[in-house]
Amino acid sequence: MIDVLETSDGWDWAITADRAGPVDRATFTFDAGPAGDDPRIYRHGYQSWSPSGEARLGVDVDPSSQPTLSLVRGMHHADPEPVTDPHQLRSELVTVVNGTCYGFLGGTDHDGTFRIRLRDGRIEVTVEAFLGGAHLAAGETRVLHPVRRFASLDDWAVAYGAANAARVDAPYQVGWCSWYHWFSEISEDALRQQLALAADWPFDVFQLDDGFQAQVGDWLDTNEKFPTSVDGIASSIRAAGRTPGIWIAPFLAAPASEVAQQHPDWLARHAATGDPLRGSYNDHWGGSVGTLDTTNPDVLAHLEHVGRSLVEAGFDYLKLDFTYAPSLPGIYADPTRTPAQRVRAGMEAVRRGAGDDAFILGCGLPLAQAVGVVDGMRIGADVAPRWDPPPQVWEGALYDGVAPSTANALRNTISRQFMHRRLWLNDPDCLMLRTSETELTPEQVERWALAVGESGGMALVSDDLALLDDGSRALLDRVLALGRAADAAVTAPS
Repeated sequence: MIDVLETSDGWDWAITADRAGPVDRATFTFDAGPAGDDPRIYRHGYQSWSPSGEARLGVDVDPSSQPTLSLVRGMHHADPEPVTDPHQLRSELVTVVNGTCYGFLGGTDHDGTFRIRLRDGRIEVTVEAFLGGAHLAAGETRVLHPVRRFASLDDWAVAYGAANAARVDAPYQVGWCSWYHWFSEISEDALRQQLALAADWPFDVFQLDDGFQAQVGDWLDTNEKFPTSVDGIASSIRAAGRTPGIWIAPFLAAPASEVAQQHPDWLARHAATGDPLRGSYNDHWGGSVGTLDTTNPDVLAHLEHVGRSLVEAGFDYLKLDFTYAPSLPGIYADPTRTPAQRVRAGMEAVRRGAGDDAFILGCGLPLAQAVGVVDGMRIGADVAPRWDPPPQVWEGALYDGVAPSTANALRNTISRQFMHRRLWLNDPDCLMLRTSETELTPEQVERWALAVGESGGMALVSDDLALLDDGSRALLDRVLALGRAADAAVTAPS
């Protein structure tokens, strides 16, 4: 049974189970008014990489309406079931319809989706609380996150941040990241060379990305490319006057990792096969990797240990990636937990270990579960040393909007601009200032760099510094001047 109470500014609601068992979703529907000649909505994506922006009702389609990999659907929708009506558009967490913003005021207990369609010349909106098969006891009542009307996306972001204790006070972030030049081929030698070259660059943070770890899941041990331990690497970065930063994918574990080998019971399982639940796939990881079960107390203790150990090693800046993984459907130790609760529990465990002073950057993270845990948040797809995505990334080309490309990153930088300093510090993704060893034209390099500056969001360079010249440095100086001014304009009292 679903109880819905309409208030002056929205709806309060709850669900009570008629019988014991799994509950996938609760819904109610309202009329958002006449459609007009060209009805458009703000369609918001589920996690960092999911596309956001304007969409046209009756023209644009939901990408899940076309056959595609279930993992891709699970990554990019709170409710991974494909839609049967291709012109029903989904907006996660927040939307704008007919000039009114509608948004959930929480996301820690369950996800929220707006399903929007045309019906007889009007716009019909179905509000969905997605519980993802969480088991409820007979007669159990769960109060659902309220839904409210707002005059604008800005107003919603301010209200959501206030309701969820958003962490918005970290200083403007400037730094360097290894990923977009070396990708997984980064080595300790290359890292140390860059650290030496960075002496005259205005970087606060120096962040090592994917490629250092012994295995995905074994974050405290380095591989043969890094003869120095993680604490030794942090010490070298600190000695150069930079804040050490490191990347991990805390909820993933490769089959060969010590975590998976020693603790197979820590992995969530596929319902159909009982095999470890695939959380992602990357060739450079050796293929598929499993998903840690964040409803298992031992897993949460492990995640807390990882966060604490990395901070004790000297890394005060943690980039947590592929963090959607515990939201994927599967068999978990505690079946009463929703996908949202599984993601949030994992993030809170890392935060407990890392402590309140560490800077945590979320990536690949459902936005609803991020607020109040992260200090910075990736708001778009990965950039890339190319402007457009490749013609086909996954089976199901309608998901090309999630693919790594600078154009995709730019779209979300613009469409999620309103979140900066309301929910977290926006991370548009890295600057690439080089004009060689890239497919970007000099004009595209400048376009992206200035967009990052104008956004006021975080500014991390991801180049081999040996490829940069005086023009590159001058462009970075322009970016930082723009960025600091834009950031200050958001944080200044009204």
